[in-house]
Amino acid sequence: GVNDGRLRGQNFILEARPAEPLVMDFYSWVLIGGGRALVVDTGMHPDKAAKHGHRILQSPVEALKALGVDPAAVETVILTHMHYDHAGHLDAFPGARFLLQAEEMAYVTGPWMEKPWFRRAYEVDEIQRLVGYLHEGRLELHGRDKVVADGVSVHWVGGHCAGQEIVRVRTARGWVVLASDALHYYEEYERGVPFAVAFNLSDMIAAHDRIRALADSDDHVVPAHDPRIVDLYPAASPALQGKVVRVDLPPLRPVAEIAG
Repeated sequence: GVNDGRLRGQNFILEARPAEPLVMDFYSWVLIGGGRALVVDTGMHPDKAAKHGHRILQSPVEALKALGVDPAAVETVILTHMHYDHAGHLDAFPGARFLLQAEEMAYVTGPWMEKPWFRRAYEVDEIQRLVGYLHEGRLELHGRDKVVADGVSVHWVGGHCAGQEIVRVRTARGWVVLASDALHYYEEYERGVPFAVAFNLSDMIAAHDRIRALADSDDHVVPAHDPRIVDLYPAASPALQGKVVRVDLPPLRPVAEIAG
């Protein structure tokens, strides 16, 4: 998905150029290896996209199919947090077990949701669905650090929301960190500035150090919403150019050359 009407002032706290545009893209990820596929975040439902002013460019469910992955056969889905742009299409994975930080579920069902500022990026029906999965035995609420599979682990960082986590993945090029909303844009990382939607600013900034500690280099860090990702990494196939990329391959040029 994409929102090409965003302004810098909507994205960064105390932004010096608030009226300048800064496009926001939306991504989901699939980890393929060892004969299985593990999904990281399930994208954004078209109805929710329209409600919040975004456009869908490629359904994550259809993108999985284009990659040869049957969503109904996916056994594990990692939800890095429960914001509407990361927790859509849950019913497209009927055979999956979902993994989520226990702190995130406590957050979205607790007193912080009395505050409009903290609840505005959540959708009630998606929270209700995940509570249902919990009672059906399909949702695991785990502690702060968890090994999900060989070469895949999740790590709590908080900041953006109470249960925000990042995903560390071993690839042929080394350890890659899918930073999720711990980093929306590369620029946050480089300048050490927080994103505008925050639960805890100190945790949000501290997350930058955690990401650096877990990734092999800055070229191994993938933020959640930077539109340059589709140009920085090789396409998964010619047919998916500009929509689906492979971050297990090195970037086409160093991140430092495109940052800022």
